[in-house]
Amino acid sequence: MGDYRRANRDNWDDRVPIHVASDLYDVEGFLADPDRLSTVVEFDREILGDVTGKRLVHLQCHFGKDTLSWARLGAQVTGVDFSEAALAAARDIAARAGLDARFVLSELYDAPAAVGERFDVVYTGVGALNWLPDIRGWAEVVAALLVPEGTLYLRESHPVLWGLDWREDDDSLVIRFPYFETAEPVSWDDGCTYAGDGTVARTRTYEWNHGIGEIFNALTGAGLRITHYEEYRHLEWKGVPHMEEDEQGRWWLPPAQRDLVPLSYSLMAVK
Repeated sequence: MGDYRRANRDNWDDRVPIHVASDLYDVEGFLADPDRLSTVVEFDREILGDVTGKRLVHLQCHFGKDTLSWARLGAQVTGVDFSEAALAAARDIAARAGLDARFVLSELYDAPAAVGERFDVVYTGVGALNWLPDIRGWAEVVAALLVPEGTLYLRESHPVLWGLDWREDDDSLVIRFPYFETAEPVSWDDGCTYAGDGTVARTRTYEWNHGIGEIFNALTGAGLRITHYEEYRHLEWKGVPHMEEDEQGRWWLPPAQRDLVPLSYSLMAVK
């Protein structure tokens, strides 16, 4: 793990108690209602379909609420993350919810060796690929984890979004950051997170963008066939300050800007 990834890991370690306690994730509500799913999985299940009895691995699973939502839908789940703090929280929530789940500590690019098996479904998102420096290496990990005819499901923030900034005087959107993958990351120094009111102690993070063409080519180059791609005008989080939240907890640009750029997408590919 290089210095950039180590700094990101430290930052995500610090986020865990903030996120577990946040209203956005509502862990207590998830535990209180055995039929409750995360809002992310509620959306994704309509595209991915029935996972009953399927072996599903969730890459970059954080503290596992989405992973455990797939378990509630009948999948045999394994979550992988590089944060021991996140996985400790995931195991605790799984035990309290009475859900059978396996959680494996691993750097993303080491996941096939760490997990030691293959799966019917590789699942990942939302807000995961931007933490990875090498999209071709990620695609090779996906391919290594899938059985023949296995499926990748990805829902992710759009690379156009990661390139955006805004002008505070009039909320205009501007392109400021790279759309394409670059050797050097974009660095940030911010104590806040997207969920909860606390601040993290280790504030420095590093992110990389990956263009849609780069993602497609990485997957096809790793031997996968893309079967679904759809773009959306909404996000699962507040991407810029003037976004508006709907009743489902999703975020949209104001009506005058809503058709300007895609904010997220879903993708499926088969090995």
